[in-house]
Amino acid sequence: MTLTDRQFWVDYWESKKNLVFGIPKNFILTNFLSDIVKKHSPKSALEIGGFPGHYSIYLKKYLHTECTLLDYVIHQKIIDDLLHENTLSKGDIGIIEANLFAYESDKKYDLVFSNGLIEHFDDTQVVILKHVNLLADGGHLFISLPNFRGVNGWFQQKFDPENYSKHNIGSMDIEKLRTYCQNLGLKNVQVFYNGVFMVWLENQSTQPLWVKIFKKIVWIMGKISSRIYPKNTQLLSPYIVILADK
Repeated sequence: MTLTDRQFWVDYWESKKNLVFGIPKNFILTNFLSDIVKKHSPKSALEIGGFPGHYSIYLKKYLHTECTLLDYVIHQKIIDDLLHENTLSKGDIGIIEANLFAYESDKKYDLVFSNGLIEHFDDTQVVILKHVNLLADGGHLFISLPNFRGVNGWFQQKFDPENYSKHNIGSMDIEKLRTYCQNLGLKNVQVFYNGVFMVWLENQSTQPLWVKIFKKIVWIMGKISSRIYPKNTQLLSPYIVILADK
């Protein structure tokens, strides 16, 4: 069962500002994609649930890898504008508008990945399976999701409970995620916390001033803590990463 519906995503993307920009070479979490491409040279890649396609475009722009974007909601003009801003042309990435749970294809990809997707579903193993089903034998899986089981999650729960409720907090358990991947027969499974401390709010612009100030204080304290103890942990790291091979 999904924790969101089509209207949620339509409203979400229409509310987002600054979706169109020149994607930098050090774009967040792309180091994992770069490593996979450098080590394995995948000929095809599929990004699931990644509208408007920042990571698909990154793969084409910097790593010269053919990539297709599959998402439930596609706004073609935003994608076209994003391609243009990154000196690419319409058609430089493939587009599939479909419900992942209804979508079937004989085509398999050497690299399948998603960022911030699997936590929006109740059955985490099933949604990971949907990734695996589109992965070629010998292919590579990369999944990232937010970690709301630490400070950032507490902040989300207190100050944006509506958005927090759209996330399956149970999916953010690295031991369970490791078990799911092993249950699905994946190899070389790695699951770990990633990233230096940060907090964010989707509804920050509507928050009262005191919340914005408090968020800044928490952010500063978290950054200091990360410098004192520079390890990826459940308490401070903003992301969880899954890497595996089929």
